[in-house]
Amino acid sequence: MGSDGANSLWVERLGLTNFRSYAAATVEADARPQVIAGSNGSGKTNLLEALSLLSPGQGMRRVPFVDLVRAQGDGNFAISARAHTLSGMASIGTGLQGRPTSQQADGDFSERNSRTSERGRIVRIDGTTQSGSGVLADYLEIVWVTPAMDGLFTGPASERRRFLDRLILCFDPGYRTIAGRFERAMTSRNRLLADGVRENAQLAGFERVMAENGVAVAAARLEAVAAMVEIVERRRERDPNSAFPWAAFRLEGSLEDSLRRVSAIEAEDDYARVLSETRDRDRGAGRTLDGPHRSDLIVEHGPKAVAARHSSTGEQKALLLGLVLAHAELLTERQEGAAPILLLDEITAHLDAARRAALFDEILRLGAQAWMTGTDENAFDALAGRAGFWRVEEGKIASRT
Repeated sequence: MGSDGANSLWVERLGLTNFRSYAAATVEADARPQVIAGSNGSGKTNLLEALSLLSPGQGMRRVPFVDLVRAQGDGNFAISARAHTLSGMASIGTGLQGRPTSQQADGDFSERNSRTSERGRIVRIDGTTQSGSGVLADYLEIVWVTPAMDGLFTGPASERRRFLDRLILCFDPGYRTIAGRFERAMTSRNRLLADGVRENAQLAGFERVMAENGVAVAAARLEAVAAMVEIVERRRERDPNSAFPWAAFRLEGSLEDSLRRVSAIEAEDDYARVLSETRDRDRGAGRTLDGPHRSDLIVEHGPKAVAARHSSTGEQKALLLGLVLAHAELLTERQEGAAPILLLDEITAHLDAARRAALFDEILRLGAQAWMTGTDENAFDALAGRAGFWRVEEGKIASRT
C-alpha cells in the first residue's frame, strides 16, 4: 500500500466526455489521496460522480443516466478510466450511447425517465462490451460519503437501509439479485391486492418468493452488521480516543428478530404465514407492512450512550465517518490489503481542524486513494506533500502540484 500503489485499488487516468459540466476532461493521478478544490457549482462533485460510476449501480447521486448528459452535448456521455483493480490493470469505460430522440435533441427532457430504458448504460472492460454494470464489482470497490448522507441518522429508515445495503454489496455483489427478487415479488403482490385478487394460488406464489428472498436479505444484513460490530470494536481497542467515536448499532425488524430465534427455513415459513394472514390489512394500507423493507439500522453514539439522531451535527458527521472508515478497513482486510477507493464530497464541512487531520491520517494509514472535494483548499493543508491537488473552475480541471 501507500503512494507507490502496491496492492491497492486506484485510478491513474480518468477521462470524461460530455458528462455533466465537462465537455472533455482528463485527470492523471497517482495512488495518493487526491484533493479537488473549487467554488460551489464548479464541477467538483461531478468528477466524483463520474468515479462512482466505475462501480455497479446508478452512482452516488442515483439519478437517471440521461440526467448525466451535458446540456450542450450530443445527448450521450462517456467515462473512461485506466485503473489498478482487483483483477489487475484494466481499462474501464461506461456511458450512455445511442441516438437521442428528436425531442431530446431539441432540449425537451419531459420524457427523459422513460427514455432511460431505451438508451441504457453501456459498460466495457478492456474494450469488450459487458452485459451490465454488475461486472464492475469484480474490478473496483468504491465507497462514498456525500453531504446528503449528513442526515443519515435523522432521516427516514429507508436511507439507513440503503446505506447498509450499499455496504453489503461490497461484500456480496449477488445481494442485489436477492433484493431485486424480493422487490419484484412484493410489487406483484401489492398489485394483486390492489386489484382485488383473492385467489390463494397467485398470492401464495409471490408470498413464497418474498419469504425466501426476504429472509435472505435479512440474513445478509445481520451478517454485515456482525462484521461491522467486530471491526468497530477492534478500532475502539486500538484507538479509544479516536476523533471518530465508536458507534453501537443493531438491526431492528421482524425478520431479523425471527432469525435470531429460529432457523432460516422456519423464518421463511413464519413470514409466508404472516403475509397470508395480513392480506386484508395490506390491501387496506395499499402496501405490504411486514418485511425487510421495513427494517431499520439503529445507531448510537457509543461513548455517550446517546441515540445518534440526538447527537450534534458535528458528532453525527464524525459517527458517519467512523462507520465508513470501519467499512473501508473491513474491505481492506477481506481484499488482502487492497483498500477501496474513497469518494468524500465536501468532506471537511462540520469537521474541526483536529478531526480533519485525524481523517487524513486514517486515509493514509489505510493506503486508500481518496478523492476529496472542498471549497476551501486550506482545509487540506495537513495533506501538503502527501496528496495530489487539483483546481476546478467552470468545468475545467487543472493540477496544482
